[in-house]
Amino acid sequence: MTEYAPLTLETPAEHPFAPFVRILGKGKRGARNMTREEAREAMGMVLDEKVEDTQLGAFLMLLRHKEESAEELAGFTEAVRERLNAPPLSVDIDWPTYAGKKRHLPWYLLAAKCLAQNGVKVLMHGGGAHTAGRLYSEQLLGLLGVPLARNWQEVGSALEQHNLAFIPLADWAPQLQRMIDLRNTLGLRSPIHSLARILNPLGARCGLQSIFHPGYQSVHRDASGLLGDHAIVVKGDGGEVEINPDTISHLYGTTDGQPWDEEWPALSDRRHVKPATLDPQQLIALWKGEVQDSYPQLALISTIALALRGLGLPRDEAFERAEQFWANRDTSI
Repeated sequence: MTEYAPLTLETPAEHPFAPFVRILGKGKRGARNMTREEAREAMGMVLDEKVEDTQLGAFLMLLRHKEESAEELAGFTEAVRERLNAPPLSVDIDWPTYAGKKRHLPWYLLAAKCLAQNGVKVLMHGGGAHTAGRLYSEQLLGLLGVPLARNWQEVGSALEQHNLAFIPLADWAPQLQRMIDLRNTLGLRSPIHSLARILNPLGARCGLQSIFHPGYQSVHRDASGLLGDHAIVVKGDGGEVEINPDTISHLYGTTDGQPWDEEWPALSDRRHVKPATLDPQQLIALWKGEVQDSYPQLALISTIALALRGLGLPRDEAFERAEQFWANRDTSI
């Protein structure tokens, strides 16, 4: 005899997260941005794992389709920071690295290493190799002698000993890493790729951010401004914090809640030819002074200058200091 499921005679209660999906997905006329408070509450539920997988996928893709607002990014960041339990560690530069490189080698890693040699404390964090065909920071840490830390205590030790530490996102915000890893399930990057760049988990003196897609730079700047952070947002090469010396660089800054803008001219009068392949050994060769190459040297010196600009130096002085740092580096790995 066939057994049938019982009839539903009472309306089930709505899931507490459903209103946030409805805010974003209620059609062209009904949908809207979340307020900062709504975004903070929604992300808090996600981080506390009080959301169904179907809701999470819908939420992320609706955000992706709509494009997140500055208020939403600020609210998301507040929810993450409330749950970090990170110790009070002194950091000069927060350096998110989530995009990976495909046209040029990640010269920014040498820039961070050079800054650290000169007393600038740099915290780097990333989300792993999530997109095929790109070269990620995590794949080069051992080669370049960048300290890998797996918890905040190890971060503190690395910063004290080397002024440089890299901590994977999965070790301090595993729920965010899980959402980044959905990229190959959903077929699209989610807004978490943007959010991770704003987080500045240890409250560094300056947060550097690179946003590749036009229009997003000002949104990120505005979100950092709402949070009261000091930050500089650029369109870095490949989406990483690395100045492209072949093009004009626009700096979207925020200090004490006030936005500012600065334009840096291209450093080369003609475009360099991109390499046919990305050989990580070239990073070692350039660091050791075994090769001279115009593009990477201009890229990393201007990226060092960007960090120094974030720490308060005017542009010309930042470039002068960057060139001194590079010329006087310890070439051992």
